[in-house]
Amino acid sequence: MINPSRFLRRALLADAIFSGVSAAGLTLGAGIFVSLLNLPQALLQETGLFLIAYTILVGWLGTRPSVPKALVMLVVAGNAAWTLASIALLFSGAVSPNLLGEIVVVAQATATGVFAELQYIGLRRSGGAVAA
Repeated sequence: MINPSRFLRRALLADAIFSGVSAAGLTLGAGIFVSLLNLPQALLQETGLFLIAYTILVGWLGTRPSVPKALVMLVVAGNAAWTLASIALLFSGAVSPNLLGEIVVVAQATATGVFAELQYIGLRRSGGAVAA
């Protein structure tokens, strides 16, 4: 367990807010986004459902006085992987989004990459180990 810096807490909470809004939009509005982005409805809905659980985890981490360092590192690594996977999806040919869909995928990949970097910086600024 570590004492999270204020910077780390804020980065985690900002990620939770962004992910929560995305989760609600994708889960409840996937049908609308299908025609706007030309992305598969199942991909959008399943991403939204995943983000519900992710939002809860990251929001919880952002409100704790001490957090498991390994769990924060997992969030950072997961965000980095999500960024790479999002870009890889566009090049894979598995989906054929329209221009707006491509812009949205790149924008969310960029935002996720920024969260990974901010959380990593916050982790490095955090205090040492604490008794559990």
